[in-house]
Amino acid sequence: MNSTQDHPIVSPEEWLAARRELLKMEKALSRQRDELNAARLRLPWTRVEKEYRFTGPDGEKSLADLFAGRSQLIVQHFMLGPGWEQGCVGCSFLADHIAGALPHLENHDVSLVAISRAPWPEIAPFQKRMDWHFPWVSSASSDFNLDFYASFPPENRREGKVFYNFEWVDFECEELPGHSAFYRDPDTGEIFHTYSAYARGGEDIITTYAYLDIAPKGRNETGPNFNLGDWVKHHDRYAQREGGECGCHS
Repeated sequence: MNSTQDHPIVSPEEWLAARRELLKMEKALSRQRDELNAARLRLPWTRVEKEYRFTGPDGEKSLADLFAGRSQLIVQHFMLGPGWEQGCVGCSFLADHIAGALPHLENHDVSLVAISRAPWPEIAPFQKRMDWHFPWVSSASSDFNLDFYASFPPENRREGKVFYNFEWVDFECEELPGHSAFYRDPDTGEIFHTYSAYARGGEDIITTYAYLDIAPKGRNETGPNFNLGDWVKHHDRYAQREGGECGCHS
C-alpha cells in the first residue's frame, strides 16, 4: 500500500534537494534513450520478398497498399485470433492511444495499421464496438503473422515452444502482441522490414503508463499478475464489476 506511511514527510527545501538528485537519474535516462534511438536507426534492413495479402473494409490489399502512399509503415500485431469473441485487453489498451497520434503520424510520412489473424468479418464488429477508426486488416489469408512472429505454427504449439521476442519461449497463447516497422522505397517500390518489438517492447507507446509513472501511486499493479492484467479492461467495460484480465480470450 503506497501511502504517507511509506514516505518521509519533509520540508520544501529537503524535497527540492531530493528531487534534484532524481533529476540527475532522469537526465541520464534521457541521454541513454537518445543513444538507443540512434542505435535503432542504424539497424540493418531486410528485404520483404513474399507477397502478402490482407482483407479489410475496402476488400483485398497488398502490403504495399497498407503504406497508403507513404514511405513508412508501422504495424500493430493485434491479438485477435480466429473465433475469438473480442480482442486482447492489453492490445486494446494500447490501441486506445492511437487516435491522437494518427493524424500526426500520417502527416509525417508514417502510416499505422493494426493487423490480426481473425477474418475481417470477425474484426469489424469489435472495431465498431470500441469506436476505433484507425486502419485495421485481417491477415487470415497469408503467413504474415507467422513470418513476423506474432502467431505460431501448430507444430511449435504442440511442442510447447515458440519463437517470440527473438528467442524460444514456452507456449502461452496462439497470438501474442508486437509492432513491426517497414520502409517502402518510393523509386523502386521495394519493401524492407526495419524493426520489430514484442512483449514489453511496445510499452513506451502507452501514454497512460507515462502518466501513471508520475502519479503518486505509480502503476499500482499490486497483483496477482503484477501487470496491466490486474486492472485494465476494455474501455467500454469499466462499469462492470469483473476484473480486467489480459489473456487470449479476455
